[in-house]
Amino acid sequence: MEFNKLEIENLLEQVTDPEIPVISIRDLGILRDVKVDNNQVEVDITPTYTGCPAMSVIKQDISQVLNDAGVENVAVNLVIKPAWTTDWMTEDGKRKLREYGIAPPDPSSKVVPCPRCGSEHTELVSLFGSTACKSLYKCLDCKEPFDHFKCH
Repeated sequence: MEFNKLEIENLLEQVTDPEIPVISIRDLGILRDVKVDNNQVEVDITPTYTGCPAMSVIKQDISQVLNDAGVENVAVNLVIKPAWTTDWMTEDGKRKLREYGIAPPDPSSKVVPCPRCGSEHTELVSLFGSTACKSLYKCLDCKEPFDHFKCH
């Protein structure tokens, strides 16, 4: 069975970040390219930061989803140049982060609003949150801690 690039990309919507299961690798911006040549499919992904431990799981998930769909020859390449940037995230992905309780990156704002109550009365607790690509904040209104996806 042969697939085209769009069909492969649509299948890969099923692959989510194992640390943030509500966001696909496409919405996160780590899915960089898909190449289809006859029965060979090549998928390029870029980590949110070098050494991200989730990449090995994501590579396995990509292969599994494509194999389950009937794609037998799959190569997943880790591409580190250019470096990933939050600019590659989709607006839908940022919305999903907010709904999940993670403040999405917004390089145009100096304030990080609380994803739970929307308050801009927040403070940085630690530059490092649950993962290295996030920082930990606290809302001074609803008192809830939350992660903020760092801009880079």
